Amino acid sequence: MTASTQQYAQLDQWIDAHFDEQVKFLQALVQVPTDTPPGNNAPHAAKTTELLKSLGYVAEQFPVPEAEVKAYGLTSLTNLIVRRPFGAGGKTIALNAHGDVVPPGEGWTHPPYGAEIENGHMYGRATAVSKCDFSTFTYALRAVEALRDQQQLALKGNVELHFTYDEEFGGEKGPGWLLDKGVTKPDLMIAAGFSYQVVTAHNGCLQMEVTVHGKMAHAAIPETGVDALQAAVHILNKLYAQNKRYQQITSKVEGINHPYLNVGRIEGGTNTNVVPGTVSFKLDRRMIPEENPQEVEANIRDVIAQAVTEFNQGRAQDAQVRIDIKRLLMAYAMKPLAGNAPLVQAIQQHGSDIFGEPIPAMGTPLYTDVRLYVEKGIPGVIYGAGPRTVLESHAKRADERLNLEDLRKATKVISRTLLDLLQG
Repeated sequence: MTASTQQYAQLDQWIDAHFDEQVKFLQALVQVPTDTPPGNNAPHAAKTTELLKSLGYVAEQFPVPEAEVKAYGLTSLTNLIVRRPFGAGGKTIALNAHGDVVPPGEGWTHPPYGAEIENGHMYGRATAVSKCDFSTFTYALRAVEALRDQQQLALKGNVELHFTYDEEFGGEKGPGWLLDKGVTKPDLMIAAGFSYQVVTAHNGCLQMEVTVHGKMAHAAIPETGVDALQAAVHILNKLYAQNKRYQQITSKVEGINHPYLNVGRIEGGTNTNVVPGTVSFKLDRRMIPEENPQEVEANIRDVIAQAVTEFNQGRAQDAQVRIDIKRLLMAYAMKPLAGNAPLVQAIQQHGSDIFGEPIPAMGTPLYTDVRLYVEKGIPGVIYGAGPRTVLESHAKRADERLNLEDLRKATKVISRTLLDLLQG
């Protein structure tokens, strides 16, 4: 069942009337840093709770135990759930956005936590990914509640706001933790995304840390040591060579091309005049939905093992390197579940009406914590406020920004979609 054209218009009008307030809400969220690492995210959860309380919402706080958080590599983490009942007999719809972000880095022309507005854009880390959708989802829900109260609508079901803080590390202590603890069991879910497509599938991601052990020595007598960096370079060359092979493995999912491998961090050595005894690097292997994650990991380990064997060939036993490999993350690809059709259809319809162009359903080469809902059998899609591409948003780069008109329009799309779903 769908609402009337007049009801959709009233939702739109409510959002327009409260948009300045929504923008200030987002600014307050952006202005509290949540750099991950170090991942001290509890203060932001506290600020979010305070802001939601000012709107009449109670945010249930779910702090992950300190020892568990620190063992995971973060500092503090509190997930939030706001539950809003509409009536018996309907479905529970979860709206999820994450508040943790990568550190700002260099090159900003606007303060990364200033939330400054210029030429219709808000600048700051997480303006586009994904504190923006804290506000998208909150104000879409508020608009529906205002319409219900005004017209005494008989709606059914529940809406939950899931504001979590572990997307950048993989989501296991964010949505994964909430789902595993059984504190939420939604029937459908929408996660933070961009405005010009509804995403129904995404890549998986394998992250590993490889440590190469050699033997330190004075640079004046290098033959007395075993150069771990030289061995690491040999391994890295073999790994990067895999990208040529990956280009031949293509996905049938629109928006996803082929697998790829990236090494994003390298550490090692003690000084310029010392042969490095230990070098470690962290790799990120993106997996298309058609790939088998276990086979992917086994292949990576084989490539590394063969590279080490080649490097050690002909060397005395005490001149050989050894390696340790640690899996950091295994994030499975998101694959469409049949039950996501009502979400896809509603978002496409309202997105097309509001943006004045078709909103395709497609895949994305990113990976997100939406997969954790899907793994539990909960149909989900990715949709929210943002531009056409990650590149355009400057996400994870300097001067991340959000076009505020995208925020306004995406909020309308989500509110209309919620109204449809709550009418059953």
